[in-house]
Parts: sequence; structure tokens; C-alpha cells
Amino acid sequence: MSARIVIVVDMQNGVFTTPRFDRAGRAAAINQLIAAAEQTIFIQHLDHDMQPGSEAWQILPELSQPPGARYINKEACDSFWNTELDALLQQLNATSFVICGCATDYCVDTTIKVGSSKGYGICVAADAHTTSNRRWATAEQLIEQHNEVWANLILPGNAVQVASTAEIVQNWRAAA
Repeated sequence: MSARIVIVVDMQNGVFTTPRFDRAGRAAAINQLIAAAEQTIFIQHLDHDMQPGSEAWQILPELSQPPGARYINKEACDSFWNTELDALLQQLNATSFVICGCATDYCVDTTIKVGSSKGYGICVAADAHTTSNRRWATAEQLIEQHNEVWANLILPGNAVQVASTAEIVQNWRAAA
């Protein structure tokens, strides 16, 4: 990995009006990543209910927002689509990042696949992303399924890594 960068996707008050699996545990894991990262990038979804400055748009209060954190608004599941994320990562000379957040099966998944296709080395924090129960699967099933899918994506020369928060933090400390 290049710099220790963590991208936190859609961990916002408005997103969590729908119950999400293990909110407290996922937030605690994300805070561990933020504490160990050199740079945190928060992705914030925009829609008619979540406009900049609104309570719904705000980052969850239990998440740390360190000085120097960067914030990017998006309007699609893909955090790269019509945003400055790619330019920011290039400005930071980033070739890789760790990703976490919500929702596993929508915005996190899309950002992983698009980012990987753009050539970024991506490590998914397996225990730091969440979603809600869906019609045909529970949130916990979706999380585990996506961890398995990401770990087995066929991207020759740029495999997505999936690791626990503890493993990621330990690897960052060992490399420092």
C-alpha cells in the first residue's frame, strides 16, 4: 500500500434512518482505521433529503473526524462518478486505499469495482462495512457474501484484498 488512506463511504445520519447491521461495532472498527490512517476521506451521499449542511447529510456523530480529513459529495453509488475522488487520490499520490462504510451491496461494492478497474489497490475492511436487511437476504449474509466476492474478483495484477480491521491496522503499524 502507498500512504495509509481510508475511504469512509456514506456513514451519514440520513443513511442510518434505515437500520443497519451492527452500527456500533462497525463505527468502532471505522474509528480504529481512522486513528491509524494518515489520511481519511469521507464520501457523503447527496439526495433530496441529504443536502450539504443538513442533519441528514452529516457524518454519524460517533465517528472521529480528524483534522485534515477530506470530504467528497456524490450523487451515485459510484464514489468516482462525477466527483473529485480520482483527482484527490492522484494529488495524494495514492495508488491504494482501504475502504469501509455503507452500504455494502450498493455504494461500497460499486466504488470497489470501479476503483479496482481504475487500477487502485483496494483493501476492504471486512468488519467495517454494513448494510440493511434486504428482501431476499439478511444484512449479515450480504456482508459475508460481498467479502467473499471481493476476495475472489478476477482482476489480474490487481486483486482486491479483504482483511479485518485488526489485520489492516497491524500491517500499517508494521510498515511504518
